[in-house]
Amino acid sequence: MRADARRNLDKIVEAAAEIVAERGVNAPMEAIAKRAGVGVGTLYRRFPDRHALIAAVGDHYVHTMAQALDEAARSSSDAWGAIWDFVSWVAEPGRAALATALAELPEEAVVDRVEFARSRGRWMEQLDALVRQAQADGSIRPDVGVEDLVHLLNVFTCHPDKLPAPVAADPAKYLHLMLDGMKSTAATSAS
Repeated sequence: MRADARRNLDKIVEAAAEIVAERGVNAPMEAIAKRAGVGVGTLYRRFPDRHALIAAVGDHYVHTMAQALDEAARSSSDAWGAIWDFVSWVAEPGRAALATALAELPEEAVVDRVEFARSRGRWMEQLDALVRQAQADGSIRPDVGVEDLVHLLNVFTCHPDKLPAPVAADPAKYLHLMLDGMKSTAATSAS
């Protein structure tokens, strides 16, 4: 692919991610083209229909998650810090809005795609390794697994409409409270 074609493709996908976060998956294709600074014809040459574009947005979303987790792991001094930074990054309002919009799609629209599965698998494996490392160094409860973090992110980013009103009004506060509950110092006896 030529460099200018690659730039246009990237601009379209990034603009689509922004517009979908703002307006949902049924946002006008014209608005996406305008935000990307390309003509509607260019958009349709790259993506023949909305399904193809939204699938590319899903791929972009999980790819950026993998990059963010890489960055969190590099910049944090320990595994718990990397987990905290990553979860906070994923739950930022713009990203959460995109996750919410993508969650409205039928699962097969994005999940069965090779690029989506590869990127998702990559960040899931790395997050699992960070959880195991945090457990080994005693900073996270031994009964917390990667699935618990994924469920937490799912609730706070993909389904905010299911949150009680006070939690929905300040999701970051409650997300951090729940993360604090995962620390090893918060563990309680089952007896």
